[in-house]
Amino acid sequence: MSIHTTEEGLNRVVDVPGLAVAIVNGTIGAGIFALPAIISIELGAFGIFGYLFCSMMMAAILLCYAEIGSRVTTSGGSYAYVEAAFGHFPGYVINWLYLLGWSILSCAALMNLAADSLAVLFPVLTNPLVRALLFFVLISIVVLINILGAKEGMRFVKYITVVKLLPLFGIILFGFSKVKMVNLQWEHLPSVKTFADTALILFFAFAGFELSLNASGEIKNPRRTVPLGILVGGTVILVIYLLLQVVTQGVLGSQMAQFKDAPLAAVARIIIGPVGATILLIAAAVSCYGNVSTDILTTSRLLFAGAKEGMFPSFLTKVHPKFATPHVAITCYASLIFIASISGGFKELAILASGAILIIYLAIILSTIQLRRIPQDVSEKTFRIPGGLTVPVIGIITIVWLLTRLSRTEIISTGIFIAATIAIYFITQRVKRRQ
Repeated sequence: MSIHTTEEGLNRVVDVPGLAVAIVNGTIGAGIFALPAIISIELGAFGIFGYLFCSMMMAAILLCYAEIGSRVTTSGGSYAYVEAAFGHFPGYVINWLYLLGWSILSCAALMNLAADSLAVLFPVLTNPLVRALLFFVLISIVVLINILGAKEGMRFVKYITVVKLLPLFGIILFGFSKVKMVNLQWEHLPSVKTFADTALILFFAFAGFELSLNASGEIKNPRRTVPLGILVGGTVILVIYLLLQVVTQGVLGSQMAQFKDAPLAAVARIIIGPVGATILLIAAAVSCYGNVSTDILTTSRLLFAGAKEGMFPSFLTKVHPKFATPHVAITCYASLIFIASISGGFKELAILASGAILIIYLAIILSTIQLRRIPQDVSEKTFRIPGGLTVPVIGIITIVWLLTRLSRTEIISTGIFIAATIAIYFITQRVKRRQ
C-alpha cells in the first residue's frame, strides 16, 4: 500500500483506529485514578448524570473539531484551524497559548506525577538526579520512536494505551460483582452551585482529545478519518468514565471519602488484594507516560507548522530525509518538556492551563463558523455538523459559562500570558520589517 506524502514532506499514515486510540490515550490520564472519588464526594450517586451532562457540553466542541478538521488538513491542529479561518496573527496567539499555556506545562506535571507514583515502589526516585535520569531516558525513547516515523509513534501510543487501559477494564469487569445497588441510589439532588463546580472538574477530564489532531498533516484521508476518529474516541472515553464511576460508587459507596486520593486502588485491593494497589500505581505511571508520548508525537507538529509560517526559527521545518518526520521539531519540543520537568517551575504556571484550553476551544468554534462563510469546492466532501449554528452556539455558551467558573487568578494569568504573546508578536514583526 502506497503512502501519501503531503506538500509539507510528511507521510499520511494515521488511520481511524490510530487517531481514535490516540484520542483515548491523550484524554484518559492519571486523573482518572482519583476522579471517581472527587465526583462522588460532591455529587454522590448522582455523579453519573454529571458525566452525561458534561459529555453533551463537550460533544459540541468535538463536533466543531470534526467539521473543521475534515476541511483543514495541514499540520498544526488547533493552530492550523484558527489560522485558516482568521489569519496569521490569531493563529500565532493560539499556537503559543497551546504550546506554553497547555501542552508543555501539562507534560511536565505528568512526568513528575509518574515519578511520584513509581517513587512509592522505588524510593530512590525521590533523588532529583535519579529522577532527572528517568525523565531523560523515558523522553528519549519517545523521541527516537517518533523520529522513525509517525506510524511507529502511533504504534507505540497504541501499545501504551493497551497497557494503561487493561487495569481499568479489569476493575470494570471484575468490580461489577462487588457492586451494591444501595450505593447507587441518591437521597437528594445536589445544589446548582455544587453541580456547576463539579461540572467544571468533569469538563477538564474530557480535555486533551484535541492534541492528537496536531499531527493533522499526517492523518490519512482526513475528511473521513478526523470525524470518525473523534466520534469513536469520544464514545469510548465516555463509556469508560461512566463504567468506572458506576463500579467505584457501587463498591465503595459512603466509604468513598476514606479513599479520596486513590479510589480505584481501593477497589482493586477489594478485588484481588494488596497487589491490586501496586498494579494501579504502575498503571497510573504508565498512564502519565502515555499522555506524554501522545503529546510529543502530535504537539511537536505545532513547532513544525509554526516554523513554516515564520513564527519560529526555520531550522524547525527540517524533515528527515529517510523517515519523512520533523525530527528537529520533535527533538526540540521534547527537550522543552524535559527542562520543564526537572525545573519544577511548572507548578506556579500551571494555573494557566484551565483558561488556556478554554480560549483555544472558543477559537475553534468561532473558526468553524468563519470557515462556513468561505466558499468550498463542491468536489470536496467534508463533514458538516447538522442543524446549522445550533451546535456551535451551544459550544460558545458552554465555554463562556465555564470561563465564568474560573478563579480570578486563573483569568488574570491567562490574560497576562495572551497580552505578552501579542506584544512579542508585534515586536518580532517590527524587527522583521526593519530587516
